[in-house]
Amino acid sequence: MDTFSLKRGNVPLLISLPHNGSHIPDELARRMHPPARRSPDTDWHVAQLYEPLAEELGASVLKPVASRYVIDLNRPADGQALYPGRRETGLVPTIGFDGEPLYLDGQEPDAEEIRQRVEHWWQPYHAALAAEMARLKAEHGQVVLWEGHSIRSHVPMLFEGRLPDFNLGTADGVSCGADLQWSLTNVMEAQSRYDFVVNGRFKGGYITRHYGKPAEGVQAVQLELSQYRYMDEDSFAWDAAKAALVQDTIRQLLRQCLT
Repeated sequence: MDTFSLKRGNVPLLISLPHNGSHIPDELARRMHPPARRSPDTDWHVAQLYEPLAEELGASVLKPVASRYVIDLNRPADGQALYPGRRETGLVPTIGFDGEPLYLDGQEPDAEEIRQRVEHWWQPYHAALAAEMARLKAEHGQVVLWEGHSIRSHVPMLFEGRLPDFNLGTADGVSCGADLQWSLTNVMEAQSRYDFVVNGRFKGGYITRHYGKPAEGVQAVQLELSQYRYMDEDSFAWDAAKAALVQDTIRQLLRQCLT
């Protein structure tokens, strides 16, 4: 079974969707509580949002098969915390965003299992990501890595109140150049449909922080979308009318990455 899919484009833009996958292997699902088997914390439908835009623009798209419950591809392989001092779900989560345990009593993965998951799922994704970025940079002299994410609008364990609709993260300006951050901010300021924040609660995860090296011609940006803006958060159902409007704004943001 392939652990990821990569569609190669012809412009210096790679769209990475590390939490799009929802697959949980049967042998693992049997060890989990029934609600967790649905993988509710998936970044639902982000591929459906981005793939038509990538086709239109000529961008590459990388997406995994497995759920973030199997392994979180946007965490460092050593399990180091992204936001020290804050509660988070980690490299191989044992709790969900609701704070409830994922595994039945005594069924949590041990260190050896975690190592195997890193080897089987994490390493191939990151190898593909690094190789595709190197290809695009070699061809174009520079590349932008766009991290596409989404999350429920209310997750009390992670943040208070309602999450803004569009959450742009550039690791406080470290992962991309000032000009790109400025142009993306201008896109959001020019519209009135969605509220937004830059480097708020979500500043960019491991991938944004690790790969973004503007001085070397590699810029990285994360967009965390509030899910209620394009889907039903309770049923996980896609809302085509809402999604079309969100795609219009994402399209404008992605175009800035190619100017």
